[in-house]
Amino acid sequence: MVEWTDQERSIITSIFSSLDYDDVGPKALCRCLIVYPWTQRYFGSFGNLYNAEAIKTNPKIAAHGTKVLHGLDRAVKNMDDIKATYAELSVLHSEKLHVDPDNFKLLADCLTIVIAAKMGSGFTPEIQATFQKFLAAVVFALGRQYH
Repeated sequence: MVEWTDQERSIITSIFSSLDYDDVGPKALCRCLIVYPWTQRYFGSFGNLYNAEAIKTNPKIAAHGTKVLHGLDRAVKNMDDIKATYAELSVLHSEKLHVDPDNFKLLADCLTIVIAAKMGSGFTPEIQATFQKFLAAVVFALGRQYH
């Protein structure tokens, strides 16, 4: 179980309250699919992913990026039990979709980069550390079924 200070809870809540999910989610997922092309194998039914431009303009990728970001809301609202919050999703990704759990970390890194770019100098080392702690807890919870 992850222990959160009041300040960490405030930072996480503040980050998510100011996000444009329809902008940040698609950008993070697109970055992941472009920079780590092997992650594309899980999106074969999403249509054309042949190059960066095709990925960036793919409406199914954009919609899924937004969906992923909204999925993180569940962790924000349940910070004291992130593992249980994502137990069912972990089973889905492990047993049905067969997603490599390392991909969760890759997407978390891409999300961090996109949010850092959005926040600019406001993305202080303290905020980055807290955000990465939060994402590490989510990544662990999503990968839990694999262990």
